[in-house]
Amino acid sequence: MSWSGTERWLSSLLEPSVFAIVVTAWIALTVPLLLHLIIYRSSGAASLPSFLLIGPSGSGKTTLLTLFERGSPAATHTSQTPLSVEVSLPVTTSAASARYRSINDPANQTHKRFLLIDTPGHGKLRHHALDNLTKPQNVKGIVFVVDAANTSVGAGGPAEGGITEAAEFLHDVLLLLQKRSTRSNTSKAPPQMPVLIAANKLDLFTALPAPLVKTALESEINKIRISRSRGLLDSGIGMGDADLNEEKEWLGEMGEGKFDFSQMEEFDIPIAVAGGNVAGTEEPDVRSWWDWIGSNM
Repeated sequence: MSWSGTERWLSSLLEPSVFAIVVTAWIALTVPLLLHLIIYRSSGAASLPSFLLIGPSGSGKTTLLTLFERGSPAATHTSQTPLSVEVSLPVTTSAASARYRSINDPANQTHKRFLLIDTPGHGKLRHHALDNLTKPQNVKGIVFVVDAANTSVGAGGPAEGGITEAAEFLHDVLLLLQKRSTRSNTSKAPPQMPVLIAANKLDLFTALPAPLVKTALESEINKIRISRSRGLLDSGIGMGDADLNEEKEWLGEMGEGKFDFSQMEEFDIPIAVAGGNVAGTEEPDVRSWWDWIGSNM
């Protein structure tokens, strides 16, 4: 019986020859590397971590976006739709996912890239931000920007409106995250969702320092949840239904105690407050915000 050329070639591969050993070793080493390269390249761009910029209109979100993207703030206008840009951490900031890598590892540059998504802050357009929270795509954290120069709690005037508006928006964001944590349809809890409250415009003389911004927001949120709870009781709902709805719509710990951000840690929502300024009379100071993003990548 005569063998074809293909059969003889295949038979030679099975014989204990140097050629067969070399070909087998080459296949064993090359195929895994090629598969790794193909899978890594196909998933790299789509799997970049992302951070959401949320906050009232005029707080400085879009200006912060341009600063992070270009290295310097640019003139902006009121956002109408979400805007997503790819950003890299500064050389001086390390990503948490790369803490054990050598500084000479080329993969460090990959671990420094992320998507920054700016959402409109106008009251009628905030559904864009809430939609991103309902269906997060690899979202690693939320940066809630507050105008620290418009958060005084004096009687009346636009300053009080500023803190109230920011607190109402933040209350709704935190309540949505809390519901996401408590209403999980699986035994596995949703991933942690850290929140940074970025107290912006600290270069202005009228700005409150970050600790006072934190206190003012907690105080206003406490008033908001009490007011909304009374609204449920006054709406004519039965007592049992009112208690059930109150529990669902109550932010933080139930009870008569005052609200503070530490209560959200129970729902895997750690909250940090840090001050800075994006633009103004002084050089931008956003180092603490960069560090927070790096620590959550």
